[in-house]
Amino acid sequence: MEEKTDIQLFNQLYATNKQKYIRFASSYVHEDAVAEDLVMESLMYYWERRSSLGHIENVSMYILTVLKHKCLNHLQRQRTWDNLSENMLTDTQWDIQMRISSLEACNPEQLFSDEVQQLLEKALQSMPEKSRQIFIMSRYEDKSYKEIASAMNLSVKSVEFHMSKVLGVLRKTLKDYLPLLIPVFDFFYNR
Repeated sequence: MEEKTDIQLFNQLYATNKQKYIRFASSYVHEDAVAEDLVMESLMYYWERRSSLGHIENVSMYILTVLKHKCLNHLQRQRTWDNLSENMLTDTQWDIQMRISSLEACNPEQLFSDEVQQLLEKALQSMPEKSRQIFIMSRYEDKSYKEIASAMNLSVKSVEFHMSKVLGVLRKTLKDYLPLLIPVFDFFYNR
């Protein structure tokens, strides 16, 4: 029987003060759903602790004080999240801006440093004349395998064979640079 009385007392407290508390909380948090949640939390806070609180002159004022603190906590958490989000956005924007600047400053002709260019030239010089000539015609003169075959009086399959040999030698020669050059090498030198 006492349980029913407690429920009735809680319902009466809730019904009597609900709108007043919600208006108070809404005026600070500016979200009705959040305000309602904070009001319910405040009422529950009081209700669960009422037996250990001792005599309270003005229960409504006590709950309003609890609600004030819950609103403050909510707004402080919101400010922390907003600051964190703003910092994350700033970091993300900085990262994107750095990548854009890096890409804008990127000059494809400079991707091959002098050292890599020297290794490439040395590797080409060590190859048989026919293979070197086929590679130069394909990669520097931008000729198709068919055009190279016609100009050198070879079959297209023979041109493909020479190119695969040259590319294999270049891969071995430039193996230490390949992780950096693979995207560029594939883009510019593989068709």
